[in-house]
Amino acid sequence: MVTDRPIVVAGAGAIGCFVGGMLAAAGRRVALLVRPRVKTEIERFGLRLTDFDGSENKLGAGQLALSEDPSIFHSAGIVLVTVKSADTADVAEQIARHAPRDAVIVSLQNGIGNVAVLREHLGDRRVLAGMVPFNVIAMGEGRFHRSTSGDIHVGEDDANTALALSVAGLTVRASRDIAGVQWGKLIINLNNALSALSDMPLAAQLANRDWRRLFADQMAEGLAALKAAGIAPVSATPIPMRWTPALLRLPDVIFNAILGRTMKIDPEARSSMWQDLKHGRKTEIDYLQGAVIALAEQNNVDVPLMRRIVALIKEAEVAGNGPPGLTPQQIRGLA
Repeated sequence: MVTDRPIVVAGAGAIGCFVGGMLAAAGRRVALLVRPRVKTEIERFGLRLTDFDGSENKLGAGQLALSEDPSIFHSAGIVLVTVKSADTADVAEQIARHAPRDAVIVSLQNGIGNVAVLREHLGDRRVLAGMVPFNVIAMGEGRFHRSTSGDIHVGEDDANTALALSVAGLTVRASRDIAGVQWGKLIINLNNALSALSDMPLAAQLANRDWRRLFADQMAEGLAALKAAGIAPVSATPIPMRWTPALLRLPDVIFNAILGRTMKIDPEARSSMWQDLKHGRKTEIDYLQGAVIALAEQNNVDVPLMRRIVALIKEAEVAGNGPPGLTPQQIRGLA
């Protein structure tokens, strides 16, 4: 059975190290395909997993396998793909060469198109889409901090892969509409770019009504594009997606009271796109806003704010000076 074999995390960055580490802490056999820097860091310091709720797990380097060599896939029962979207095709080729044909491949990536890329390279192998709602920050010295709440969702399958991946401190739920869940996450992820451009922690940004209005306006563009395409996004919270822009525009006191009941955010939480700009890496803007813009073009929907945000992120990438610290007015082009 594939569940008797190791779980291999392909591309263990912040999300991959946290998810893989939590699985290992629960007693699962886990292997991480990592870059040399991450391998050296974990070998030296071990793996320390902290959470917004104050909980903590520590693992020694010997509690999970670490390798830079894709041959680590050779005995995998489940492969968790956590690489950036731009690297999906490359890791798919590595999986095709090295992983057993009956291994289950689960994409835990941002964006919408990664499963299609994986299936293109992996043929008739079982490939499942997944959605990770929470943020993880790489803090250095082997520490990875989960800074927001939420449960992972994985497409429902006969083998109940979601149950095999669900452990204490890391709930994984099976979804019958994983495409809708992914689109819902993508719409929420539109704020990643605003977080990066603001250079503010997520909690502080969302506590500011001007920033929330900007997010709401961008979200409204995205929802209009999805509606025109006949796509129904699924909310990861009890609040229906169609109500979210109106919720974001509410006064601070009302909004904060509602947010506190539906989501937990660490005061220092940052988006992955902020982390990319901070470290001089190319962002996933083309796979987030870019995917919505492509959909909008196909359905003759105008998304001017989203286009401006993409342009500003690309300017920041080229400048290489980290998050630019813009105001909502500057992003709107009013200052």
